[in-house]
Amino acid sequence: MAGLYAKELMLRGDCERLLIVAPGGLVDQWQDELKEKFGIEAQVLTRELVQVSHDGDLFPGHPVLIARMDQLARSDELCAHLERSRWDLVVVDEAHRMSANWFGGELHRTKRYHLGELLGGITRHLLLMSATPHAGKEDAFQAFLALLDRDRFAGQFRPGSHRRDTSGLMRRMVKEELLTFEGRPLFPERIAQTVPYTLSAAELELYEAVTAYVRDEMNRAEAVEDGRRRTVGFALTVLQRRLASSSHAVTRSLERRRARLSRRRDEMANGTFSEADWSSDAGKQFLRDAARYDTDEYDAEAVELLEDDVLDSATAARTVAELDLEIAALDRLVELASGVRDAGIDRKWEQLASLFHLDELRSPDGGHRKLIVFTEHRDTLDYLVARLRNLLGSEDAVQTIHGGTHRLERKRIREQFTNEPRRSVLVATDAAGEGLNLQAAHLMVNYDLPWNPNRLEQRFGRIHRIGQQQVCRLWNLVADQTREGQVYARLLEKMEEQRLAYGGKLFDVLGEAFLDRPLTELLMDAIRYGDDPARRDEIERVVDAQVADGCTKLVADRALAREGLAAADVERIRRDMEEAQARRLQPHYVQACFDRAFRALGGRMAAREGRRLEIRTVPSAVRHRSAQPIAGAYQRVTFEPKEAHVPGSADAELLAPGHPLLDTVLELAVERGAMPSRPGPCSSIPRIRAPIRIS
Repeated sequence: MAGLYAKELMLRGDCERLLIVAPGGLVDQWQDELKEKFGIEAQVLTRELVQVSHDGDLFPGHPVLIARMDQLARSDELCAHLERSRWDLVVVDEAHRMSANWFGGELHRTKRYHLGELLGGITRHLLLMSATPHAGKEDAFQAFLALLDRDRFAGQFRPGSHRRDTSGLMRRMVKEELLTFEGRPLFPERIAQTVPYTLSAAELELYEAVTAYVRDEMNRAEAVEDGRRRTVGFALTVLQRRLASSSHAVTRSLERRRARLSRRRDEMANGTFSEADWSSDAGKQFLRDAARYDTDEYDAEAVELLEDDVLDSATAARTVAELDLEIAALDRLVELASGVRDAGIDRKWEQLASLFHLDELRSPDGGHRKLIVFTEHRDTLDYLVARLRNLLGSEDAVQTIHGGTHRLERKRIREQFTNEPRRSVLVATDAAGEGLNLQAAHLMVNYDLPWNPNRLEQRFGRIHRIGQQQVCRLWNLVADQTREGQVYARLLEKMEEQRLAYGGKLFDVLGEAFLDRPLTELLMDAIRYGDDPARRDEIERVVDAQVADGCTKLVADRALAREGLAAADVERIRRDMEEAQARRLQPHYVQACFDRAFRALGGRMAAREGRRLEIRTVPSAVRHRSAQPIAGAYQRVTFEPKEAHVPGSADAELLAPGHPLLDTVLELAVERGAMPSRPGPCSSIPRIRAPIRIS
């Protein structure tokens, strides 16, 4: 949609300078798709580009540019040059990362938010793109909208004296209402199922012990200064989430916390301890941000590392005696957690393993369908990978993406997972929750449920994307004996009721449902006060009311912004599309060229069902030549767009001009003289190094 908007402005002569700002992992995708779909050649901002620019100011000489959000936000020099530039259109992808939060009557702006304010002042058109603009905090949402209209959304939002009015600023793309030219839904149905499981006696004992520790430390933190109290609260929240994740994760977290506090205790006893030296500068800043529950400034890798730092060091203990008491409590918890882990009893894992026996996870040939498993924590990810590889009997069957996975490696993993038959399971943290196209799978498991409700939609959005032909299924694993599990079970039950009531049209409601009470706060209240039946009933009433009210309000907002095309306009566009289709470069010419070049390079293809083919091995010369990731094998490929997706069977990879495998094979074959540069039916394909597009 952003590409269509930019191209239309360019055709009208209203956009000569275009700047795309996106998270680092998405810039290559933006560059590829702008070129492939719209013929827009864009340059990616790199350090090398800055170094060869006059005075380091590259902006005047590059009218169409793609920049990494954090590269701009964290560089004062680049921001200074950017402030002097002028643009016709600036597009920000995953714009919800540009966040600001009210704390103590003051608006705390992240570096990304400052970047958003800067961008708004140097462009005529500003487009902010996000599937999850609302994180459940109305005042933060108002601050986000102030990037578009400072006057309308000035000051802190106060219920009763302010009202949210997004008219003229916000357009909702409702997935459920988008149709193809044939009148079929563009997106398939999606089904979410809650899978409750019961903890073993030992696991329940561990849960109660750690929860009691968290509750006691929360109460002790009430006596310390405000900033430290919030930091300790954040650290204990992290510990509780890891307790819900796996015995492996909580054991490692407890061990690290005990070791760190023991070192602090020794330093305090020796008189060498200093709060100022306890954390790195990055850790100190994260502690300050964590105290405000504001960590949007950090990428997934930084959050994973710095959460460990907070968890290991934030404590309400202020004396050696108080630390001795806490370390003794941690000794008991580590012994208990290690016993549960080493006993090998894991009801949550058993529930996940049982899903592999479902018919939905079995392919027609008896193998496993592709599945994505999301977890919150790296320790749990490592644990799951080992057990899944043992269950499936193959190292190659399971792949991972986490915060430390480099963006180029993520692209390679995505390519392999999409196309190689032996890759059947992807285990990921929320580092894979934004931007990745993973619609090769249509099955997903939330091994851990995120405490940020927007993450649910971001995760499901990896498979529920354009091009997905299968019904998408999601299983949410919930421990129904735990306090937070009971809240989440109630939430998911209420969401299912609302989904049925509104005909399934509530895919992205969770972020906007929790306007008055953030979900994190409700979950922690359940942990601290869940033994009180009155407080438990109150939490359930809040969940019911907020989800119901949020759904009603969201549907009303959508009704005010409904857009559509008249039947005559749709018919005219359909005729134009059919004419363009008739004049395009015919797929059988492309296939003839590829077949000739591929065989000359030592590759072979085998016929499959319909007009599909299988590539069992891609020559290493081809894989190592391309800058873009190329899989080692392709289970199903096709040259016919209409054959790329056949309902009821596995999707095929469409080999059309612009695909890295096709482009690289043709380029290498011509370069080696294995085929002429203008070989008969391939004469319509541009020469090597030229953009290869179907026009």
